[in-house]
Amino acid sequence: MVEEKLRLKSIDQVCVVVGDIQKAVKQYWDILGIGPWSIYTFAPPRLTDTTVRGKSECFSMKIALAQVGSMTVELIQPLEGESIYKEFLAQKGEGLHHIASFQLDDLDRAIALLEKRGIGVLQSGTWEGASFAYMDTEKTLGAIIEFVKRVGERPKPEATYP
Repeated sequence: MVEEKLRLKSIDQVCVVVGDIQKAVKQYWDILGIGPWSIYTFAPPRLTDTTVRGKSECFSMKIALAQVGSMTVELIQPLEGESIYKEFLAQKGEGLHHIASFQLDDLDRAIALLEKRGIGVLQSGTWEGASFAYMDTEKTLGAIIEFVKRVGERPKPEATYP
C-alpha cells in the first residue's frame, strides 16, 4: 500500500512574533518599506475553539498583516492566556516563528496525514470562520508549519499603519 502524502500547494505567509506590534510595524515600514499593515485583535468571542498542546486554552493576540509580492508577512504580539507565541518570546525573544499555507483542500485531512507521521497539533483555533492549526514540525523540519482554512473574506482591520 502506498503511503498518502501531503502536498502543499504554496507557502503563503511568514510570521514573526514580537513584543510590541506598534513598534514592529513602524520598524518594518521605516527600515524595509513593508506595509501598509492591517491590524487585528484575535480574542474571544470572535476567537473560538482554541487549544494549546491538545488542551482547551483561552488566549488572545494582536496581529498585523502586510503583503510583499505574493507573500504575506504577519507579526503577532501575544496578549492574554498561554500560547505558543508567549512560549516563543520567553524562550527565544522576538523572531521568525512559523510559515503558513492557506491553499489546503482539506484542513482535517492535512492534520491527519501529519498525525500519522507522529506530528501533532501545537495550537489551534477559529477566528471569523477561518480555522488554523500549528503543527509540531520544528524539530523535524526546522520550523513550525501553520495550516489555515479561510472561509470568505477577511474582516475589515481595526487599524492600519501607516
